[in-house]
Amino acid sequence: MALASAAGVPSIEPDWEGERSALLKQRISELGLSIAGTAVERLTNQLYEELAARGLALRPPVYLSDQWGCPDGTPLIGVPFYLADPRLAKIEEERSIEVEGEQDAMRYMRHEAGHAFNYAYRLYDRADWRQTFGPYSRPYRDRYRANPLSRDYVRHILGWYAQKHPDEDFAETFAVWLTPGLDWRREYAGWPALKKLEYVDAVLREVGHLQPDVPAPTPDDLPVEEMHYTVGEHYEWAEESIPIEDERHFDGDLRTLFASAEDAPGGEPAALFVRRHRKEIVGRISYWTGESTSVVRGFVDFVAARGEALGLRVRGLEASTLIELTAFGTAVIMNYRYTDALDGTPPRDNAT
Repeated sequence: MALASAAGVPSIEPDWEGERSALLKQRISELGLSIAGTAVERLTNQLYEELAARGLALRPPVYLSDQWGCPDGTPLIGVPFYLADPRLAKIEEERSIEVEGEQDAMRYMRHEAGHAFNYAYRLYDRADWRQTFGPYSRPYRDRYRANPLSRDYVRHILGWYAQKHPDEDFAETFAVWLTPGLDWRREYAGWPALKKLEYVDAVLREVGHLQPDVPAPTPDDLPVEEMHYTVGEHYEWAEESIPIEDERHFDGDLRTLFASAEDAPGGEPAALFVRRHRKEIVGRISYWTGESTSVVRGFVDFVAARGEALGLRVRGLEASTLIELTAFGTAVIMNYRYTDALDGTPPRDNAT
């Protein structure tokens, strides 16, 4: 099975280093990946069962692609290719710190199904949809300012994702509505977001029994058969650079978090401490900010390298240092989400 269990990604053959190296050099289109017989097939069946339980006719086709997604305007659900092979899931875990467990994978499945229903029935063209969620034509931005205290939106995918765009707001609301065993009326009682859930419930009772036309994936939708690049290139292209203009920018903060070798001669080197807790720190910061693990991982690695260059050491309790470091990283990454710069420096094309 490709998805992580409670114990993590399944164990791999002893010669993992050699196998990983070979996989990274292979074209994804030549790996022979398919959904049949994998955990993705089971997740797809679960989604279809949930849709049937709601009396919905549409079964959005699920296919393997480069990431989670629903092609704009097309009722299809793309699932990351690495979920169809435990070896590729292992590489994903190594590169991105973690790989989706079944619970999170179903969250994404329900979310993408929301997009599929929106597109299949062109709900976004309806005046009552626009009145409820806002204009579908609103500009789509990867980074957005979110209000963690807002009750105008449901909470499903991390990072207050419903606040990103009206299309995402609908998909998140649909996902909450679809979730089995969730009493959404009680869960969101007194929240303005309840009206959105009631809208989803009403509009799907109206159109959900109709069977819309559903196209098959095309090369433009990037199924694995069209991914004529290597696994290694996939990860190289996914990396995001760290936009820090001056590497000394956070030195004062790091000297506050850690101590000098003179002040704490017996303390663990800060670089070793950060690298030892790398997975936990990246995971927590990404969880609370909604930022990609690629960006967070890059920043945490920068902190480790800078701590090494400054000769810093841990002082005090390990737990308190970990809390402070995570809080610091969360503040920096949230600033990045608002300004597109980790150190507060405006992007070059916006500078005056």
